[in-house]
Amino acid sequence: MAEPTRHSKVLILGAGPAGYTAALYAARAELKPMVIAGPEPGGQLTTTTEVENFPGYPKGVTGPEMMEDLKAQAERFGTETIYDLANEVDLDQRPFRVVGDSGVYTCDALIIATGASAKYLDLPSEQRLRNKGVTACATCDGAFFRGQKVAVIGGGDTAMEEAMFLTRMCAEVHVIHRRDSFRASKVMQRRVLDNPKITVHWNRAVKEVLGTDSVTGLLLTDTAGGPDERLDVTGMFLAIGHEPNSKPFRGLLDMDEQGYIKIAKAGTTYTNRAGVFVCGDVADRVYRQAVTAAGTGCMAAIDAERWLAEHHES
Repeated sequence: MAEPTRHSKVLILGAGPAGYTAALYAARAELKPMVIAGPEPGGQLTTTTEVENFPGYPKGVTGPEMMEDLKAQAERFGTETIYDLANEVDLDQRPFRVVGDSGVYTCDALIIATGASAKYLDLPSEQRLRNKGVTACATCDGAFFRGQKVAVIGGGDTAMEEAMFLTRMCAEVHVIHRRDSFRASKVMQRRVLDNPKITVHWNRAVKEVLGTDSVTGLLLTDTAGGPDERLDVTGMFLAIGHEPNSKPFRGLLDMDEQGYIKIAKAGTTYTNRAGVFVCGDVADRVYRQAVTAAGTGCMAAIDAERWLAEHHES
């Protein structure tokens, strides 16, 4: 039996802050958007226990609760959420075509809001303690570790930035790096090495994250062949990179060397394909915050609405 095909003026791939903000604006413009939720409905915020830096929540809110609020607000104005995975995309002709597990979707304008995923070490103990002391965002979660001892894993500029940021509120910051030199820029290296609150552990890798209900320490292995050692910390911040969720668009859209989708026109959300727009972390290798993702989601919806109007399709 042939897969059912559904059409919408605006199809949004991704159900995080960028996707649902785009949906909210598109729905209020009476474009009746459909959101394909993807493998992680709600995006990275669904793995965040507490959000205290998103405007409008003075007492904070859990990530899942905030995403339910955004979803409900978008659906109030006519957004339809579809729980499916986008596996294949055809941008060579219009309407654009997206093939999912459960059906085929066509649209006049496509908004890509598929986000990015932080890279983890793939340790069972790490996964068990995610959001219980293991996190991949110092800007998001650093304040919860005020006055505590924490570790940052990585050796690039991001790790240096995270470590410097954490010194503002943490008693001690330990940088764990598997080599004997950093990949970070010389300026960032010097700032870290000169900071009295930061201790660097060279030639070390995390073998196990210790703790039952929360992180109590790390078991470090010596990559140069020495004995394992324990480091007592209450938080572990991963800073080994992010991977943009852009695989279905490879070869179809312009991307940088890491796979982030490029903006074709500065100050907009246009891609190199007319009628295809991008917002959120799949195009943002710098900020990666819920509020910046939401802002570009707003931009994408407005760009799509105006583009459709210019083509007499709104």
